[in-house]
Amino acid sequence: MEIFTLLDELEEYLEGTREIPFTSKGIVNKEEILDIIKEIRLKLPDELKQAKWIKEERARILVEAQKEADGIVKEAENRIISMIDEHEITRKAYEQKAQIIETANEMSREISKGTKDYADNILENVEAALQDALKTIENNRKELK
Repeated sequence: MEIFTLLDELEEYLEGTREIPFTSKGIVNKEEILDIIKEIRLKLPDELKQAKWIKEERARILVEAQKEADGIVKEAENRIISMIDEHEITRKAYEQKAQIIETANEMSREISKGTKDYADNILENVEAALQDALKTIENNRKELK
């Protein structure tokens, strides 16, 4: 994440500035600070694109998981239809159908929950990183003013 590198560079620069005696204020080169902020602004759209991609990937995974679950259910139904020849086979088929459908639904729920949790975790990390970056930038701007 290049933004964090730039923020670290900005922080190191500010920590290394000479302080005005009897204050906590430092003397900074305005051009250097503005250059670093400009680079951060250029990099932010990349981070936002990455977050959008993650969101789209999450949606794609959920659709794929649902299709897979539907396929499993359809396969189970087709198997059961082909087994309806005798009474005993029919009874066993209905039992197996219910079990397969329950297993497929459970797998679908687990896959869906896992992908949602994964995507949410990634988005939460990206959001936190962006909030930290924004907070640092705001603090640095306050210091500059």
